[in-house]
Amino acid sequence: MNQRVLIADDERAMGEMLTEMLGRRGMDCIWKPSAAAALEALDVHDFDAVVTDVKMTGMHGIDLCARVVERRPDTPVIVITAFGSMETAVAAMRAGAYDFVTKPLEIDALELALRRAFERRALRNEVKRLRRAVRDAESFDEMVGTSPPMQQLFALLGRVAESDASVLVRGESGTGKELVARALHRKGKRASGPFIAINCSAVPEPLLESELFGHAAGAFTDAKTARDGLFVQANGGTLFLDEVGDLPLALQPKLLRALQERAVRPVGSTSEVSFTVRLIAATHRDLEADVEAGRFRQDLFYRIHVVPVDVPPLRARGNDVLTLAQRFVEECAAQAGRTISGITGGAAEKLLAYDWPGNVRELRNCIERAVALTAFEQVTVDDLPPRVREHARARVLIAADDPTEFVSMQEVERRYILRVLEALQGNKTSAARILGLDRKTLYRKLERWGV
Repeated sequence: MNQRVLIADDERAMGEMLTEMLGRRGMDCIWKPSAAAALEALDVHDFDAVVTDVKMTGMHGIDLCARVVERRPDTPVIVITAFGSMETAVAAMRAGAYDFVTKPLEIDALELALRRAFERRALRNEVKRLRRAVRDAESFDEMVGTSPPMQQLFALLGRVAESDASVLVRGESGTGKELVARALHRKGKRASGPFIAINCSAVPEPLLESELFGHAAGAFTDAKTARDGLFVQANGGTLFLDEVGDLPLALQPKLLRALQERAVRPVGSTSEVSFTVRLIAATHRDLEADVEAGRFRQDLFYRIHVVPVDVPPLRARGNDVLTLAQRFVEECAAQAGRTISGITGGAAEKLLAYDWPGNVRELRNCIERAVALTAFEQVTVDDLPPRVREHARARVLIAADDPTEFVSMQEVERRYILRVLEALQGNKTSAARILGLDRKTLYRKLERWGV
């Protein structure tokens, strides 16, 4: 739609000339011969900008500017002043004018000022929209999102929260798998119990068994006193095993037995200790492929895979990127003690175009950096990391205007499947699920293509 401009000028020739010239530039203009008539029009219609002359019969343009700012603070006002009248220009800015242009009037200069005013108004509206989106976004505990994948996730979490069934949270690194686990704990019947988390890939293998199951005094060097393992520490609550796919093969049967018997034997002890916990495991690995390759025990997989929960990657969540970005801007600005309202339109386009291989974690780091660097009230394109502002989204060519570039349906299928695998960082199980294929069919196709 064309931007609507209200012109206030008591000279008919000037008003009609501006209406015609700006109309040729794609603007929908309405001319009023006085400030009072302009205010009446503002009470009835919404305008993207107001252009007013300073000297008019009755109410002057400066007073009109102040009235417009009071009634419609989101509507920018551009004041036309006499050449060299700096005092008038200063008075206009104090009254809240967005900009001013001088006489003799150059229509190109007025158009440029209007285009900038339109952009600023659009950005303010976008900031308001994003703030409303953050406030009104449907959520599950601390997670927010309005995209279909997140709504499906929230619905599933709502159904499984009250259960004691083991949950396997699957998703790429940085998607928020621990947030899912904590949400399930807080929304479940064990919320009053402890939430204990461990990253299986971050603890050296010799220490991991002691961390999980505990140890008796003197079980090994430096074990001067007995220590409860995480299973016992989480008794009555939730135990979260992050990156369970990296659990050493030698420990997997011990974990399986602990889950089956609901008891652990501390290292160096001859007695068992009972516990009752809800187990939530998480992984970014393709555990089904690891089972087939012998890297993960099948019986343990079935034990922890009672309810699978897939957390979507950020690139699959559409405009959730901007909702999360606005939320992070507000949080980071508050922590830094700065007044930053949101992100510019150009920065928003870059955020949407980027693939976010690091997912929500990478987005938060990006926004935290931008808030620290920006010199303005909004995050701009220049405040974003080079990898984000210089990113060019990859495309899959499935058709072309040049007949010599047409390809067969088999080639279209090959390119699309490989693009899905690339987007999922090689996770064949997730790719097969998205493509509607069983994994063996997908494996056969990849083998045929030499992938």
